[in-house]
Amino acid sequence: MKRDIITPEVEDVIVAAVPRNGNVEEVLWDIYLVNLRDDPMENVLITSQGHGILDGRDKTTTVLRHFHQQLPAYTAIRVEPIQSELFGIQNEYWISFNDADTLLDKRFIFKAGAISAEALEAVPVLNSPGVMLR
Repeated sequence: MKRDIITPEVEDVIVAAVPRNGNVEEVLWDIYLVNLRDDPMENVLITSQGHGILDGRDKTTTVLRHFHQQLPAYTAIRVEPIQSELFGIQNEYWISFNDADTLLDKRFIFKAGAISAEALEAVPVLNSPGVMLR
């Protein structure tokens, strides 16, 4: 039965961690959702949480939820700030949105240590350096 259910893949959507003011030494970075699709994303729900071992102790961040009515094609929105001290744990962003009559979702996971100056690359639409997940 499950093999008969079609699960469409989410493509052309990026979650990016971008240093504020382009300075990788900043304590606060920003998480952006970038829509590279030809169509707008409707009813966008973003859930975020971090967890892992930080300084030898279990660390779990509060679950945050963000809602945006629409994210037009080829645009980006700032989702939330993230402190650089949390780069040492896994940070998850679960994106759900409507594409016409279809509900799509995808989980983007920054593994512990993945957000770093060495991983910076040009983020489309923002024209800023950042660490991207596709």
